[in-house]
Amino acid sequence: MNGPTISWSVQRRCGRAADLHALDLPEPTRRAVWVLVPDRPALVLGSTQRDTVVDDAAMRRHAVDLVRRRSGGGAVLLDAAGVLGAARTLWVDLVIPRDDPLWVDDVGRSTDWLGAAWVRALSTLGVAAAVHRGRLGRTEASTLVCFAGLGPGEVVVDGRKVVGISQRRTRLGARFQCVVHLAPDPIATTA
Repeated sequence: MNGPTISWSVQRRCGRAADLHALDLPEPTRRAVWVLVPDRPALVLGSTQRDTVVDDAAMRRHAVDLVRRRSGGGAVLLDAAGVLGAARTLWVDLVIPRDDPLWVDDVGRSTDWLGAAWVRALSTLGVAAAVHRGRLGRTEASTLVCFAGLGPGEVVVDGRKVVGISQRRTRLGARFQCVVHLAPDPIATTA
């Protein structure tokens, strides 16, 4: 017999990427999906990356904000509108409290459920994806760029990472930060 279903609240928030990254877990912490939409492109550095990896002149020229997140990993470019000419990005964070049935103490397995949820969502769009279940896959560029590596729970399509996941844990719960690179309009590319 299954237990009671725990619902998710869904919130859409728009604003500066720095402000969206600075959001703390609410008290009390409950399951939530935060759809976060930066008002302009932003390059988000991982918590341990140095600002020296960034070309300040290029950032100003392209009107890209520089932001630091509290979770680790390499840099991620957020461009919800696709104004920089690359794939648009979708930023979705999922929040769970420490006492949630989805909580897993093992950080290496704590995103398995989330990767599986992304795979199910992508399958409804006809996209065959898979969850990476294993150790952190590093490349020469992955300390610099998030999507050059592959972490536990992240999602791949045809061997390419399409969903990046980082997490921040506190005494209240966890905030799983997800970025998805959106393909060009599928109607325009299928024939």
